Amino acid sequence: MKTLIIKENDAGRRLDKFLAAALPLLPKSMMYKYIRLKKIKVNRKRAEIGQILELGDTVELFIKEEFMEKEPPRDFFKNIRATFGVIYEDENLILCDKPAGLLCHSDEEGEQNTLVEQVKAYLWQKGEYVPEEENSFAPALCNRIDRNTAGIVIAAKNAPTLRVMNEKIKKRSVAKYYLLAVHGNMEKKSGELTGYIWKDAKNNKVTVYEHEPKGKRDAKYIVTRYRVVGKHEQGDVLEAELVTGRTHQIRAHFASVGHPLVGDGKYAVNRDDRKMGFTSQELYSYKLEFLADEPSHLDYLAGKVFTRDISDFPFEVRR
Repeated sequence: MKTLIIKENDAGRRLDKFLAAALPLLPKSMMYKYIRLKKIKVNRKRAEIGQILELGDTVELFIKEEFMEKEPPRDFFKNIRATFGVIYEDENLILCDKPAGLLCHSDEEGEQNTLVEQVKAYLWQKGEYVPEEENSFAPALCNRIDRNTAGIVIAAKNAPTLRVMNEKIKKRSVAKYYLLAVHGNMEKKSGELTGYIWKDAKNNKVTVYEHEPKGKRDAKYIVTRYRVVGKHEQGDVLEAELVTGRTHQIRAHFASVGHPLVGDGKYAVNRDDRKMGFTSQELYSYKLEFLADEPSHLDYLAGKVFTRDISDFPFEVRR
C-alpha cells in the first residue's frame, strides 16, 4: 500500500486527473477498475472518479507496484538556460517574451528546447520549482503562439493559477493584441472579420470559410478585430485583437480576405518577401489586457495592461 498526500498544487483537481498525472504508468481502464473495487481510496473512504481533492487529503493505493513506479525523470530542463525575456513576474505567473524561432511545446520531431522547458529551467534555477516535491504538477503555459511569432506567452507557476488562467482565456477575460504587416491596404481603417476555421491536423494548416462549411463539423467560428496603425511599402500595419483564439487564426484570416501577412510562407507565397529579408511572418503578440471577471486569487491583475517592447518590429507603428 502507498499513500499520496495532496499538496497545494494537487488540491482542486479531480481524482482521475490527479491519478493520470501522478501515476503515468497506470492505464485509465485499470484506474477506473481500481476505484470501483475500492483499491484506490481517499481519506480511507470509497472514492469517486470525479471527486475534487482538497489540501491534506490522502490517496491510498492498494494496487500493483508496477503501476506506482515513476517514469524516468525528464530533466532536460536542468541542462538549459532561458532565452526568453520576462515582461512581468509575480508569485503566480510569468509573462514571457518568447523570441521568434522558439517552439512553445515539443513538436512531432521531438524538439526539447522549448519555451515550457525553459520556464521549468528558469524556475528550477531560482529554486521555485522542485520537481521531486511535486506529485503531479509542473509549470505550464496558459496560451501558445507559433514558433516564428514573437511575443507574450503566459506561464503558470502553480496549479491554481493554471486553472484560473485557462478559465479566463476560455471566457475571453484576457484580451490578446498582435502587431502585423499585411500585403495591400485594408478596405476599412478598422473592422471585424468573421468566418469559420477548419484545421487539417495532418498538414498542420487551416482553411478559413466565409460561411459554415458543409461536411466539416469540427469547423470553429472565429472573430478577428483589427485597426490600421501604420503603413509600409507593401501595405498596411495592423493591430489585431483575437476575440477567438484558434490555430493560425490571424495568418489564415487575413490571407482569406486577400491580405496575407508579409513573410508568411504557409498562407501566401513569400518568395519576394524573402528577397527583402522577411523570412517568416511579421506577427508579434505584443499586448495583453486582463479584464475583470469572477473573483479569484488573480484579482490584482484586473484592469492591467502589459506590453512588450516593439523596437524589433520592422515597421513604424502609430500609437
